[in-house]
Amino acid sequence: MLLRHKLHAYARLMRIDRPIGTLLLMWPCMMALFLAGDGMPDLKVLAIFVVGVVIMRANGCIINDYADRHLDAHVERTQSRPLVSGDVSTKEALLLFVVLGLLAFSLVVMLNPLVVKMSFVGIILTVMYPYMKRVTNMPQMFLGVVWSWSIPMAYAAQLGHVPIEAWWLFAANWCWTVAYDTMYAMVDRDDDLKVGIKSTAILFGHFDRQWIAFFQFAALGCFIMAGHAADRGLVYALGVITFVAFSSYQQYLIYDRERAPCFKAFLNNNWAGFALFVSLGIDYMVSFKI
Repeated sequence: MLLRHKLHAYARLMRIDRPIGTLLLMWPCMMALFLAGDGMPDLKVLAIFVVGVVIMRANGCIINDYADRHLDAHVERTQSRPLVSGDVSTKEALLLFVVLGLLAFSLVVMLNPLVVKMSFVGIILTVMYPYMKRVTNMPQMFLGVVWSWSIPMAYAAQLGHVPIEAWWLFAANWCWTVAYDTMYAMVDRDDDLKVGIKSTAILFGHFDRQWIAFFQFAALGCFIMAGHAADRGLVYALGVITFVAFSSYQQYLIYDRERAPCFKAFLNNNWAGFALFVSLGIDYMVSFKI
């Protein structure tokens, strides 16, 4: 029973029970692999990145909770996290972080040297992110870089270099991440103001919805440019239109800035990413490239 309780606490620390973050990381990474592979990514590379995304998202959650362990008790949404409740000790959390990091690196070394070098940047960004909310009102913008780093890594793994097309997708995901993580920060805004946590939701103030719309629109433009650079067709265009529809729905949800609808808007981004990835895959199928 004690072992089961401890394993359950580890799972909660890694957010295995809340896969939304993994999915939001997965869709753009899979898009990058399919674009880089012209619709047919290397299966070994694909498997490594799928497993790697799951591991690194879990690792990001661990280091985030470790950094915030003294603040989470004062935020309504995070009061029951394992490091706050004492179900997991700080030593256990750091040990789990190291073990998962080594596991992720064991996957990376099966790829080319460029990807290995880029992986060091990725882990540094992951460790730095949780502390950004203490020093800047724009941690969501830093998260956008962390959340998008798998895109050039995917291109590097598939092609051995990173073409300009990859950076259009990187920019699209960066803008999109800033938009949906600002929605997420709107949920905690009142608590964050009390404990001194910084966020774009606080920075943007009464213009939060307008800034989110700006980043959604910028993401849309960059997704279009990424598709254009890869010579994608009508089905991908339909996926982009679906992205617009989801973004419009999210604007409706956050209109009154209430916690539950803002969180629902954040979760809805999973479907926007799913629609983009599926449309890309079907677009390759109908063009007889796979």
